[in-house]
Amino acid sequence: MDFAFDARTEELRAQLLAFMDEFVYPAEAVAEEQRAALASPWDTPAVVEELKAEARRQGLWNLFLPDAEYGAGLTNLQYAPLAEITGRSPHLAPTALNCAAPDTGNMEVLAQFGDDAQKKQWLEPLLAGEIRSAFAMTEPEVASSDATNITTRIERDGDDYVITGRKWYISGAMNPDCRIFIVMGKTDPDGTDIRRQQSMVLVPRDTPGVTVKRAMKVFGYEDHSHGGHAEVFFDHARVPVSNLVGEEGGGFAIAQARLGPGRIHHCMRLIGMAERAIELMCRRAVSRTAFGKALAQQGVVHNWIADARVTVEQLRLLVLKTAWLMDTVGNRGAHAEIQAIKIATPRAVVDIIDRAIQLHGAGGVSQDFPLADLYAGARTLMIADGPDEVHQRSLARRELKKYL
Repeated sequence: MDFAFDARTEELRAQLLAFMDEFVYPAEAVAEEQRAALASPWDTPAVVEELKAEARRQGLWNLFLPDAEYGAGLTNLQYAPLAEITGRSPHLAPTALNCAAPDTGNMEVLAQFGDDAQKKQWLEPLLAGEIRSAFAMTEPEVASSDATNITTRIERDGDDYVITGRKWYISGAMNPDCRIFIVMGKTDPDGTDIRRQQSMVLVPRDTPGVTVKRAMKVFGYEDHSHGGHAEVFFDHARVPVSNLVGEEGGGFAIAQARLGPGRIHHCMRLIGMAERAIELMCRRAVSRTAFGKALAQQGVVHNWIADARVTVEQLRLLVLKTAWLMDTVGNRGAHAEIQAIKIATPRAVVDIIDRAIQLHGAGGVSQDFPLADLYAGARTLMIADGPDEVHQRSLARRELKKYL
């Protein structure tokens, strides 16, 4: 097995690392200052648009899409170390490169399943970074970890679909630039095949009957940089039948196709978050004195830093193996590995960030360091895209099947 990155990946890594140092890290404080002066906390700070313009000028744009017709044409293995770098500044860098969720998954859905008219109307402006989008699947009244549970109705009425339901934690929906929802609901709730009851439709945000009710907080954060996580009501919202994505009954399969790349992208960025936490931990350890000596001289701190380094190296290799399998045998062939990284990465990164917070004392839970925010994001990913326990159950069944 060759562990070296290829020439194109190395070139892009060098370019992206320089972009982070020169533009992204200095913009973190600027973005916070600008956001405080905005008329609405959901508006985009000017520095974010400046970052996007610079990234596009440098060709650091749409790196996540493997289809060269729409994106950079990188494989998952090539994209993995780049996504890791963006994870070091998760609220700015992915957006700057037009590689931020949920737009990435929505662009993948439209590229793979959208028709020509849908691509023209929605995919093209998303690829250009002109609009944002949201993916409306999760619901408060049911266990959305099992997507067959969803209750939102998509009913045919002549040449229209009528959508009725309540969604929440719909990422990006508070952003005023969010113009389109991909909504998952049931078109055939009584169908015998529970995985063919669901469909997906495109619902413009300004459709009558669509109400973005409120922003849902995550550990007390409203997550302005990602456009919030909203509660959304669909009260007999009506859209043309032509807004169907793919075919009726294909919603569950589309969701699975969307979530595979989404899960590995999250894990790639999580490794970058862990690297940022280790860096902050080390800087704190060598600059802070307690009980007459630097924290770096305390044995327990040595253990934390060493364990963090070992953990990150293990996670990175597993994520890279998964990316390689997705490229060579497809998402289905890499299913077990995708589940493994989804289980292992968030929980391990949460532990690393938690140690970094502990080393920073009160500062670790404050707004003066990014650690509390990183913790909230990493901890949420133990639930998002399927809670750990669901993936553990499925992975265990796969293992047990070999012995039955």
